[in-house]
Amino acid sequence: MTSKRFAELLGHNIPSSEITPEGVFRDRRRLMKLAGAAGASAFLPAVAAAQSAAPHGQKLSAKPNSAYTVPDKVTSFEDITTYNNFYEFGTDKADPARNAHSLQTRPWQVKVEGAVAHPGVYDIDALLKLAPLEERVYRMRCVEGWSMVIPWVGYSLSELIKKVGPTSNAKYVQFLTLDDPKQMPGLSSNILQWPYTEGLRMDEAMNPLTLLTVGLYGEVLPKQDGAPVRIIVPWKYGFKSAKSLVTIRFVEAQPPTSWNRYAPDEYGFYSNVNPHVDHPRWSQATERRIGEGGFFTPKRPTLMFNGYETQVASLYTGMDLRKNF
Repeated sequence: MTSKRFAELLGHNIPSSEITPEGVFRDRRRLMKLAGAAGASAFLPAVAAAQSAAPHGQKLSAKPNSAYTVPDKVTSFEDITTYNNFYEFGTDKADPARNAHSLQTRPWQVKVEGAVAHPGVYDIDALLKLAPLEERVYRMRCVEGWSMVIPWVGYSLSELIKKVGPTSNAKYVQFLTLDDPKQMPGLSSNILQWPYTEGLRMDEAMNPLTLLTVGLYGEVLPKQDGAPVRIIVPWKYGFKSAKSLVTIRFVEAQPPTSWNRYAPDEYGFYSNVNPHVDHPRWSQATERRIGEGGFFTPKRPTLMFNGYETQVASLYTGMDLRKNF
């Protein structure tokens, strides 16, 4: 029985924002069963092993950028490619690895439109050549409390932004992702409004940390990780980093975003990693790093802005980060 159905049977009028999505509810029950069957220490490794890792793909020529790295141990390729949030392929963490094979990443085009001097359509191969590719090791933090350290490949989104020439009306950048039920079985779910949409303020999009991402571990992006091109915003919760992009739109008004529309009291537009602002249903003060020993491994403190405070805190000077969460 889903949590939503349970509430209906009880006759309670519970707001949708207080109901765990059905797939997430199922996922948590499945994970707890794994923990009981395999032992606490095997919990997260067992989840990762539930699906085979993505097959290794085309190599990318990318120079490591030592200015964008962290001292943390890098998460394994196997964990990165088998424990994913990508609701277009299902709500269970193993669903993307199981279902994303249906995604066709060639040919692929990204439309750039809106308040820019040079709108256009970019083939994925043109995007790969727009600027030198770099490998950057970023911390990634999920709103659910788990984290990874991932060696992404790409270049600063600002490189593309400068090329298309935003006008004075461009205050925000909106990202729209692929919306094709034939390729994405999860689109049959009504958890979110499709297509998945996200957005950044212009100065956030221009920050050099914001990565137009085409690979990880020196290879093209696996399909379950957002192939063939996605955004990475490492100081924000993971759902801000839109996957499988098809449109980048420059707009004057703050754009609607998928999770904010679903539950505005839980998922704010900014969604900065902030240990002092709890999710309404759980604390954000600590996190559990995937691949570090299982469900009962002691949690680590969550870092302000996910550890990128020096690089991004100035973007929010004078803002109330509890109100603008």
